[in-house]
Amino acid sequence: MIRKACIADVDAIHKLLVEHAGQGVMLSRSLAELYQAIRSFYVLEEDGQVLGMVSLQIWWKDLAEVRSLVVSSSLAGMGCGRQLVEACLKEARELGISRVFALTYQEVFFARLGFTLIEKSELPHKIWGDCMKCPKFPDCDEIAMAITLDVAAKTVAP
Repeated sequence: MIRKACIADVDAIHKLLVEHAGQGVMLSRSLAELYQAIRSFYVLEEDGQVLGMVSLQIWWKDLAEVRSLVVSSSLAGMGCGRQLVEACLKEARELGISRVFALTYQEVFFARLGFTLIEKSELPHKIWGDCMKCPKFPDCDEIAMAITLDVAAKTVAP
């Protein structure tokens, strides 16, 4: 089941983030940051256990980011990551946000969802805000991908 996260999920979200940040595939976030951002998270819950999550971070009136996407390795390849990202895209459309991006190592995954490669320089709000906290800055090896949403029709634009 995918649902909006609640305060009780913060410890499980933090544990998954720390585990994956330790592998160098994403940024860690402090407990304080998670409590502050909890309303932006969706979780994948199975039998009362959080096995995945994603966050929709709004950066500007027409720009949001899919971030902190993690799915337990036990569920890899089962479509759970797709469902989590689709929940974010649905919310972005409902909010009237026309462009959503991701900084990622998973080009094929995001391409299957309709994201295309873009230059990081197209994302000034992201690059100069959050990225400066990253230990890889300014030599980031992630790629930037984005999708344009047709917010009037509530669909993905061609």
